[in-house]
Amino acid sequence: MRERKYVTMIDPFQIKYSKTVAALMVIPAIIADVLWMACTLMALGGTISTILDMPYVYSVVLSAAVAIVYTLLGGLYSVAYTDVIQLILVFIALWLCVPFILLNPIPLDISLTAFNHTYQPPWTGRVETQDICKWLDEFLVLSIGGLGFQCFHQRTLACSSAVTAQIICFVSAIMSLILGIPSVLIGAVAASTDWNQTDYGAPSPYERGEAYGILPICLQYLAPPYVSIIGIAAVAAAVMSSTDSTLISATSMFSSNIYKNIRKEASDREIQWVIRIAVIVTGVVGTSLTFLDNSIMGLWVLGADVGYCVILPQLICVLFCPVSNGYGAGAGYFLGILLRILSGEPLIFLPPVIHFPGGQIIDGVYIQQAPVRTVAMLFTLLCVLFFSYLFEQLFRRHVLPQRWDVFGVSHTMAPKLDQASSIADGETVTMMSPSDNSALESSQTKVEENTRL
Repeated sequence: MRERKYVTMIDPFQIKYSKTVAALMVIPAIIADVLWMACTLMALGGTISTILDMPYVYSVVLSAAVAIVYTLLGGLYSVAYTDVIQLILVFIALWLCVPFILLNPIPLDISLTAFNHTYQPPWTGRVETQDICKWLDEFLVLSIGGLGFQCFHQRTLACSSAVTAQIICFVSAIMSLILGIPSVLIGAVAASTDWNQTDYGAPSPYERGEAYGILPICLQYLAPPYVSIIGIAAVAAAVMSSTDSTLISATSMFSSNIYKNIRKEASDREIQWVIRIAVIVTGVVGTSLTFLDNSIMGLWVLGADVGYCVILPQLICVLFCPVSNGYGAGAGYFLGILLRILSGEPLIFLPPVIHFPGGQIIDGVYIQQAPVRTVAMLFTLLCVLFFSYLFEQLFRRHVLPQRWDVFGVSHTMAPKLDQASSIADGETVTMMSPSDNSALESSQTKVEENTRL
């Protein structure tokens, strides 16, 4: 994608298929970005409200306002430069907080509680046999589902070269693992703590249903006050880095792949105002979602679900499968979404209509144990390839008239034998009668048209 100098990940759909298909792909991409923004703002709001005792609403609104303002003022440049500072701050601050929490005398040694039941069950946990497929499904969603996010691709597409983009991807993968270690250690300490000996009191955060806020809780009750402030800075930096990226991501797709297609004569100044308005609208919608649900992990999984099930298979086909076309993309888009909806989603209280094998009924609701997200992703991929090949054959064999070919599949087919011979004939005419200008021009035009066919 970097070698072809795309601006957004939607560009290949617009170039290969059509503007209509590209507009369809923009919808789930923007939804995924908005969900991700809400997820990150909830993380910051929970941290600030827990440690500074500030109302949750104020902390979320203030954080969103800051991100929207500096994104409006600086655009992609402000996002790029502030991300460098924010990531450095995250790395230093998180690792600085870990020793203070580990050396607190109240928690037990995490190596002792890893496999032994002390105050709480072992923090390493265990995966039941019937849950293996479900865990693998969520692992794939959270690990490669990000490939369906414009937030990821806008970084690689902005690199100076394709090689630089590749290097950044590998370095980022390693850094993500390193940045995840402090969170694991803090979670292990929380599971090794007798919370009755702290000001937090019993029962534990897990038993109270507050496990989603374990980082700010540990910073407040197991670390000195000044360390808690540093921890807030780390979380705030991470949230700002993600929030401004989603703002730029959603607005770039809307302005480049939707608005410019509607108003082709739009000036640069008009596009700038469209981007500014889209940044504000996206920020307001993402902020509003933070007041609907308190599950950070739920919104994260839901956003990655959209990118994994809907966008990722389409992106694979448009980039690596020459047979794919607009018909297959449209069929896979709607059938894939339909299958995912019928499979149900407990995070949004959507009951399943299709019951995959291995599920169980809990409180009268059928809970899927099958990897429904991966099934939906593979189903979408196969639908794109199957219907693309089907419609190509229907038009090639003239089962369907070419006037119905709205995506121009018949114009991109390989030339047949009679077309190849006509190309050769045209070249012969050009060589044999150079003095006849009209014949030369007509033969050259014929060659060019047949070559395009």
